[in-house]
Amino acid sequence: MTQDAPATGSGAPPAPGAVGSAPGAGTPTPLTRRQLSAWRNALFVIFAISGVALSSWVSRTPVIRDMLGASTAQMGWIVFALAVGSIVGLTLSTPALTRFGPGRTMTGAITVGALGIVITGVGASTLQSPLPVVLGLALLGAGMGMTDVSMNVDGAANERALGRTVMPLFHAAFSLGTMAGAGLGALAELADVPVSVHLTVIGVAMVVTILISVRYLQPHPDLPPADSPESAAVPHGWRARLAIWRDRRTVLIGLIVLGMAFAEGSANDWLTLAMVDGHDVTNATGAFVFGLFVTAMTVGRVAGVFLLDRFGRVPVLRVSAVSAAVGLCLVIFGPNPVIAGIGVVLWGLGSALGFPVGMSAAADDPATAAGRVSAVATIGYFAFLVGPPSIGFLGEHFGLLHGLLLVLVLVAVAGMVSPAAREPKGARHGAH
Repeated sequence: MTQDAPATGSGAPPAPGAVGSAPGAGTPTPLTRRQLSAWRNALFVIFAISGVALSSWVSRTPVIRDMLGASTAQMGWIVFALAVGSIVGLTLSTPALTRFGPGRTMTGAITVGALGIVITGVGASTLQSPLPVVLGLALLGAGMGMTDVSMNVDGAANERALGRTVMPLFHAAFSLGTMAGAGLGALAELADVPVSVHLTVIGVAMVVTILISVRYLQPHPDLPPADSPESAAVPHGWRARLAIWRDRRTVLIGLIVLGMAFAEGSANDWLTLAMVDGHDVTNATGAFVFGLFVTAMTVGRVAGVFLLDRFGRVPVLRVSAVSAAVGLCLVIFGPNPVIAGIGVVLWGLGSALGFPVGMSAAADDPATAAGRVSAVATIGYFAFLVGPPSIGFLGEHFGLLHGLLLVLVLVAVAGMVSPAAREPKGARHGAH
């Protein structure tokens, strides 16, 4: 296909209101390959800047704690504001997407998140008060939660339009963004850059990035224009959203995302400490092992696009669950750090695809994509809410390595319910 040839993604004519349609028009205007690629690339940037934002805050957490003079327990409550804000953002994402579409929703959400990260930095280093930090983290969480749903809905639409698997690459971009944000945070720490200056620069970069990137997104791909006859067929209101939560497939996809998000989040929170305390390695070695995990996840997401197109979602998810389970067993029961390191690689590879595949599966039906992605993401975010304290509690009583057995159970559940993510009949990418 030439660069400017029209592309609809599946070869079939798009429905009214599909990608490229003009508001109120009955016949959509097909997008060129160049437009589809620009849309995809803009989403790569949006996923990446989201990762940069979150890891920038995380990278300065120790110095913020010192500035506030907060205890570990107090920091736990301060960080909890981020999680609460995220749940609020997830809850508001569906009506916002329905009313404004992904582009405008992401612009507003990232702007709110940018305001939040600036308030966090100023509150910590200039005001040295926990209240503005809590407010800032709540705004950051709300903005990033709403952005998470919006960019996944838009990413799934772009994936359908391109006719091949792309979602794992979007999430790989997010992972690369977290690595870049962590690196920038480390450099800021070494250079003694004030937290307020560092996080303000990140906030400005977030706003500039979204204002540029949103120009390359396409009109809301999953809902017909509000004034069109087709709009009446699209579910609206709280009753429709409640029906989505009652849908068995949505809940099962949520369990897949929950298990794999738990696997990812537990490594972020506890892997380094588990290696140091459980396998008697140095702090530097523990940090290196965590780097192995992040690298394995990134590689898994990049390789996943080819595996998913070739084998489909269900076999890949089953193998992923087995890989993560075997890796966890090697980490928990391995006799030495080398075996545990091999386990970490398998754990990272196995955890890579659950979240992005769950997002794609939740968005299979364009008309209900926003609501289902929001529901699945909320279930997944539950892992980030309860994961750290649950493993911490188990680790306090049974040791951190044995505390990870909870992750093993949830990964096994994710593998068992993986058929819920099966592609719609005849819709597997690369199969046409």
